[in-house]
Amino acid sequence: MATALTRSPPTPRVAVLHQAIEPPIINGVRKPMKPGGYQDSGADIAYVLRESCKIPIATPQANLDPRKDEGWCFPDTEEGIVAAVKSGANCLWANTILFSNHPLQVSSQLDGYASHVKVVGQPPRLVEAYDDKNFVNAFLRKQSYFTMPKSFVAPNSSNIESLLKNHDLTLPVVAKPLRGRGSQGVKVCRTIQDLSSHIDSLGPSNAMLEEYLSGVEGTVTVMPPSDSKPDYWAMPVVVRFNHEDGIAPYNGVVAVTANSRVVPQEEANNDPAFDRVQRECEAVARMLKVKAPIRIDVRKCSEQAGATFLLFDVNMKPNMTAPGRPGREDQASLTALAAAGLGWTPADLLQNILETASTLKDLRNIELPIRE
Repeated sequence: MATALTRSPPTPRVAVLHQAIEPPIINGVRKPMKPGGYQDSGADIAYVLRESCKIPIATPQANLDPRKDEGWCFPDTEEGIVAAVKSGANCLWANTILFSNHPLQVSSQLDGYASHVKVVGQPPRLVEAYDDKNFVNAFLRKQSYFTMPKSFVAPNSSNIESLLKNHDLTLPVVAKPLRGRGSQGVKVCRTIQDLSSHIDSLGPSNAMLEEYLSGVEGTVTVMPPSDSKPDYWAMPVVVRFNHEDGIAPYNGVVAVTANSRVVPQEEANNDPAFDRVQRECEAVARMLKVKAPIRIDVRKCSEQAGATFLLFDVNMKPNMTAPGRPGREDQASLTALAAAGLGWTPADLLQNILETASTLKDLRNIELPIRE
């Protein structure tokens, strides 16, 4: 009796996409673009995939210089993505900001590739919804399982003292943009005058005011299911230090290797709060049905021993640098630090993320699992 032949999955040929499209205005707010459009981290990913993982990559240019960011990634325009798949890429690494009308979601030129081209990244429609910090936090706050800080959106600085009182918030408070990037625009405000000024600087209905948490800050990367791990799982917690006026500085200014460290397992075993927050973060990822790694920022409510971590920021696109290129040795990301706590190299991390890729068709068809 003849034995049925099984077909091995195709060898991945990866094209990394960088941000070339400015995100749209959503409810009056536009998420700011990153200078360079993530070409720096995109080049890191492509370089490590090629040199350390020995995975073929497609690039828009030949004769690449590992000391330069340019030429390693395709722009995330319709033309750029089509060029990537026509160059032989069967996996797109979406190192960019996605939204409902992004070409990955709506381009008819990609329809013929949607069933067999895979994507490392989130469903564009989910990103547009979840990039609104208040939308996600308000939903999670309604669930009894999650530990969230108090917060609300201030339409402007008028009657701000009354609004704080109505929402049971007292100074200092954190004020930040609804669709921010990193710690840009995030500020601890200690006086009404300072708070009013910062709210006005962020623009109408773009200021989310949040309870200030004074304890240890950490961040938890959650990986989505893959063939080797069929459920969501959290990497070790990375703690942050050397804050600037209560806020961890933007990693484009201060490398995370200078102000962050992974928590060793023996240290985590001495504080049940670490295990609890990892389980909470896994539950968040499971509830949101994310398809790629996310990173959730957490902070203890106080410096007292045994204090609880609260979840305050769900990041749909963790910064994903991968040290390896010359001159980029100190550019580990928070997720890379967490991976190192597992004994993973940058190449190990990228290969494990590559295993979580979904077909473009699946990403396009997913429905938003939560509503306001």
